[in-house]
Amino acid sequence: MVVVLMGAGLGAGLVAGLFGIGGGFVVVPALLVVFGYFQFPPEILMKTAVATSLATIIVTGFRSVYAHYKRGAVDMQIIRDWAPWLVVGAVIGTVLTRILDGAALKIIFSVGVLLMGLHFIFPAKGNVRFKFKAEMPKGLPLAGIATFLGGFSALLGIGGGTPAVMVMTACGRKIHQAVATAAGFGVTIAIPGTISNMIVGQGVENLPPGNIGYVNMIAALSIVSMSVITAPYGAKLAHSLDGAKLKRIFGVYLVITSAYVFYKAMVPN
Repeated sequence: MVVVLMGAGLGAGLVAGLFGIGGGFVVVPALLVVFGYFQFPPEILMKTAVATSLATIIVTGFRSVYAHYKRGAVDMQIIRDWAPWLVVGAVIGTVLTRILDGAALKIIFSVGVLLMGLHFIFPAKGNVRFKFKAEMPKGLPLAGIATFLGGFSALLGIGGGTPAVMVMTACGRKIHQAVATAAGFGVTIAIPGTISNMIVGQGVENLPPGNIGYVNMIAALSIVSMSVITAPYGAKLAHSLDGAKLKRIFGVYLVITSAYVFYKAMVPN
């Protein structure tokens, strides 16, 4: 389990730095496969995968955002403005994770991943790209978007980088700055999401060895031991490549992942 998840950590760190995401789109499917192989109880399998993924994003996302920050690409003011609402959303998303069953979480994850995959495969171009004003949302629009983003990301076990990048580029921010700043969103969401999952998972029956609440520390440490190595390389690539072909390849991976998770939701055994 440790060896396989270390391999997943290498991939998660790379895509985290490259696309400004937390790596959850790589980590959650890997955890589902590995946890399923080691016969984690089905009623907590998806919840543990999502919670553990959020725990890895704390470290992976921090490494990614720090690498971007050293290049002067992170807009710290945006992170400060969005952080309170991202935290509120993350806590709400974690509570929903406790309420929903595993199959429902898998369906939500598969739909979310499918939408993100289609975004990577068919990115908006030129005159069909929808644009807001050349400034970020403020007031109630900011609160609504950030709270939704935090909750959506906590439910999926991701850093929320892709929708964050979409919002920032629609507001006229350059793609490199959007990717860099979105990495900071992931850390902001992952910290309260992880703590909340540790709390709401207390007292749950049949938790496997190494779990604190819903977070499996053995898996989380295995992943971050490798992701911290590759995240800076991903950030470096993000500043040297246009990434169009790579984004489409990653999009295809997401669509395949979506189909796999949806299948597991419909046919769990």
